[in-house]
Amino acid sequence: MIDKAAAIGGGVIGGGWVARFALNGIDVAVFDPASDAENVVGEILANAERAYRRLTDAPLPEKGSVTFCASLEEAVAGADWVQESVPERLDLKHEVLGSIGRAAGPDTLIGSSTSGFRPSVLAEAFGSGQAASGFFVAHPYNPVYLLPGVELVAGEKTAPEAIEKARTALAAIGMKGLLVRREIDAFIGDRLLEALWREALWLIKDGVCDTETLDDVIRYSFGLRFAQMGIFETYRIAGGRAGMAHFLAQFGPALKWPWTHLTDVPDLDEALVGRIAEQSDAQARGRSVRQLEAIRDDNLTAILNALKGAEDGAGWGAGALLQAYEAGLRAGRKDVP
Repeated sequence: MIDKAAAIGGGVIGGGWVARFALNGIDVAVFDPASDAENVVGEILANAERAYRRLTDAPLPEKGSVTFCASLEEAVAGADWVQESVPERLDLKHEVLGSIGRAAGPDTLIGSSTSGFRPSVLAEAFGSGQAASGFFVAHPYNPVYLLPGVELVAGEKTAPEAIEKARTALAAIGMKGLLVRREIDAFIGDRLLEALWREALWLIKDGVCDTETLDDVIRYSFGLRFAQMGIFETYRIAGGRAGMAHFLAQFGPALKWPWTHLTDVPDLDEALVGRIAEQSDAQARGRSVRQLEAIRDDNLTAILNALKGAEDGAGWGAGALLQAYEAGLRAGRKDVP
């Protein structure tokens, strides 16, 4: 159980964690030296509250308090879970995590929102201190307050019980801890996204399509499938009655054909950056980032509710998780099995 959380860093990801914790009845202490941190977190929290009204009619707990602290030490004091979400610079993360380790209690869970650094590399910040035993990567996806998946990666010194406590705590706030079995840079999701992103950049550079057409290919086709079945189950169906073995036999040889650029990266020179930015601006059709976020959240809540299933209550994927979360809320419990 988490009664108090600390968010170190209140940007897009840190603010999303604040909203996720607070809307589930957890008091949150925030430290972010940026002058606009309170405004950013406030806007994210307002978006999250709007989204939750569309996400569920189950009774949410009383909203936790959100307190902005003058120092990292003040924010961390007494926290059950500390979530570090500072920019992706190893020197900065080491500095911040070292301070967290010195200020945290012996049983405090310490998660990092890093997109790619291995936990054992980050844990060097703790030296010989015991904070490393409660430290792990807890890599979420934006928006944190709506997308439930969190990649959990243990370091060499992470205590197994810390990961289990983290999974239980995440389930209580409607999230799913996804266990990464061994340390690798960038974990699972970002490795997949990087491959897609790299190929997308090449398609724009080579003039095959513009940014809107590329996004349309995703959202009008395989993106809809992946939202509820992922890749392996989708391709199992594509194999027909013979399943995955048949699919691999039929389409596996094509993987050796030189269709993609693999790890070759296009040069993001001024011309390509300008082309992408211009096409992206046109694609937005004058909508602001906040307007696009609202559209995104409306679509996500609708998708999550659709995945809860029909009248028989047979949820699927993130929809089944939303079902379990709502059942816990209606039962008046913070802990969800």
